[in-house]
Amino acid sequence: MNKIRKAVIPAAGLGTRFLPATKAIPKEMIPIVDIPMIQHIVQEAVNAGIEDIVLITARHKEAIENHFDYNYELEDTLEKKSKNDLLEISRSIGKMCNLISVRQKNPMGLGHAVLCAEPVIGNEPFAILLGDDLIDSKVPCTKQLAEIFERENASVVGVMEVPESEVSKYGIVGGKMLNSRTMEVDRLVEKPASKDSPSKLAIPGRYVLSPKIFECLHETKPGKGGEIQLTDALQLLAKRERLLAYQFEGTRYDTGDRLGFIDATVAFALRRPELANGVKEILKKHLAANRT
Repeated sequence: MNKIRKAVIPAAGLGTRFLPATKAIPKEMIPIVDIPMIQHIVQEAVNAGIEDIVLITARHKEAIENHFDYNYELEDTLEKKSKNDLLEISRSIGKMCNLISVRQKNPMGLGHAVLCAEPVIGNEPFAILLGDDLIDSKVPCTKQLAEIFERENASVVGVMEVPESEVSKYGIVGGKMLNSRTMEVDRLVEKPASKDSPSKLAIPGRYVLSPKIFECLHETKPGKGGEIQLTDALQLLAKRERLLAYQFEGTRYDTGDRLGFIDATVAFALRRPELANGVKEILKKHLAANRT
């Protein structure tokens, strides 16, 4: 059995959909309430039993690395002021994981970003979590996929059903359904037109893959914009070994989209006992104001 010990989190993008906020701040550091998006993603990996996080970054992303480091000046100040709750919050982030940072020197697509992690991952299976996709579930989505990989000894992508009108926004899988949630994949299409889509099962950004994907990425030619697409490499992988798609349990939020980000912020705030009533009152106030 191959235990999944490593995860790759690509975080080298410019975050242009969130300008002007992302002019100086990495998009991944924008918080859902008071926890940066990237921390939610890392926490999912950690809760799935991941030991090493390989963060793919770029020149302007030092704040992410700093977030998962210790801040001795802050912690010393909090300790002197006996703010022990805040002190523990700060220290716990530093203890959260073993973070390995790798720079993607040229923005050449998701496939290239994953390929940058090859020297660290080596010849072992690993997870990929995309930072724009926040998945809220009782069992971490990555753990759901890892359990399938370990049981079936096959690469697996997390999928969700989307309306036909939205298939053109995603990588879509096609193949034979093995049960109500699992598909044996024989086809993947990146952002197909609805008439060309093999199904309505979309990949929102969770994968557990064998190291064979690196060989496939090396053979994948750049497509539009000179980018190497992970979906194209997965199509090649499906021809060489088993590739499964699993319809995961949980709610996915597209935090790379402004409305999706607002949706996630409201949902996570309402789950916080100290904030829920206040958030409800704020929503009522604004809804009432917009009726007039």
